[in-house]
This record gives sequence, C-alpha cells and structure tokens, in this order.
Amino acid sequence: MRWSEKPNERLVVGGKALEYSCFGPSPDMAPTIVLLHEGLGCVALWRDFPEKLARATGLGVFAYSRSGYGQSDSAVLPRPLNYMTKEAENILPELLDKIGFKSGFLLGHSDGATIAAIYCGVVSDHRLSGLILMAPHFFTEEVSLVAIAQARENYDNGDLKSRLAKYHVDPENAFRGWNDSWLNPDFKDWNVAHVLDNIRLPVLAVQGRNDQYGTLAQIEVIAERVSGVVTTVLIENCGHSPSGEKPSDTLAAVVEFIATNETN
Repeated sequence: MRWSEKPNERLVVGGKALEYSCFGPSPDMAPTIVLLHEGLGCVALWRDFPEKLARATGLGVFAYSRSGYGQSDSAVLPRPLNYMTKEAENILPELLDKIGFKSGFLLGHSDGATIAAIYCGVVSDHRLSGLILMAPHFFTEEVSLVAIAQARENYDNGDLKSRLAKYHVDPENAFRGWNDSWLNPDFKDWNVAHVLDNIRLPVLAVQGRNDQYGTLAQIEVIAERVSGVVTTVLIENCGHSPSGEKPSDTLAAVVEFIATNETN
C-alpha cells in the first residue's frame, strides 16, 4: 500500500477494495492510530480530525472506509446482525497486517468503537498500547432504536439520502446495511458487553452528554468490566459525534491519553 493522504489505489481486504487516507509518519517510522468510523461514516466524514490528530501527536493516522461506505466497494446486504463482530474478527486483523501496523492505538466512533472493542476483546494483539472509544454501544437501548427509526424516516422522506450521496458512492447500500440491521426485531437482544471482560489495555471512553443514540450506560459498562485503566470523558453540549461537534475538546482528550500511554 502507499502511505499517502490521497493514494491512487485502494486497499483490498476481505475481497473488497477499500478507500483509505494516511497522515503523519508511516508505521515503520512511528506508532499508528487507526480510525474506525461510525455506522454512516467514511474517510471524508472524519473531516480534518485525522490530520489534526497526526499533527498534535506526531504519530501516523490511518483512516479507511469499511465496505459499503464512502468510495469503498459495496457490502453484501442484508448484513448479518453480528456484522460488527464479523468486521472485528475477520476484516480488521487482515487490514492491520496489510498496512504494516507495528504499534499504536485503535480509535473508533459508534459502530467503529464497538468493532475496536470487540477486536481487543477477542484478539490478543500485543502491538496495541491503548483503545479509544467514542460513543460506543455494547447493547441495544430503546433510545437508540427511536433515533435510528427517525433516521429511516429522514432517509425515506427527508434529505438524508441526498446528504449521504455527497460522501458515499452507494448511499442506499450504506444506509440500508446499517439501518436495516439495527431495526431488525431480533437486534433488540444484541449484546456484546462480554468482550469488555477480556480487555486489559488502557481505555479512553468519550461520550457527549446529549448523545441521542445511547445513554451513559454504554460508557459506564466499560469502567465496570474492563480490567485496564479506564479514563472517562463526558463532553457537555455534545451529541453523538464528539470529534465533529466538539473537535477541540475531543482532540485534547485523545492527545492526553495517547501521550500518557504511548509505549513505542
């Protein structure tokens, strides 16, 4: 792969070509922070957060769009209800190896945070120095389902589809893959909190006080079950996207956590 902000290639993982973008030094020069986006996110929707993170830490930052998102290949629909577990177990290990990951951190937002936590809970990866979870979810809550149902209404009858089309080559694939899974009646029983029991890494848990997709129970369970040191940051006047809504506060928390836990 080519370590570049605007590579002229895509990275093939799990048989899918994925778009990506890199900032700061490559993995053979410094530790790497790997970004995992939210359920409707992609490389572009991180905006300038990856670049600022690389500058502030001096580390490399790798962002990519999972299949079905951004300019990556479309995903096969319907997604299985354990799609986050499959991503963590089957795709992320291959991706880390293909980018030459040697040491560093995983930083995930929403679905991406859940995938990062599952990975750390099921894979013993000694290359990792810490885990950063922004607005994660480990079990289904009614508040989440209400917000996701509202997103479906906005997609079908509002402007959400046209807004997503600015960032995703196949907005239908991106939206349905996420929304149909969460609103499947069987998803009400989804719960992956058990993976936290196996995490011994330092963890930074970040959530907005006004997160419309999850209550503070999603953050509290991290401190209850992770055996590593857990740092919790609750951001005032912030919803589901700390890095987008409160970038300065979020960046400061992440930079401090990385400075404290960087080992290589």
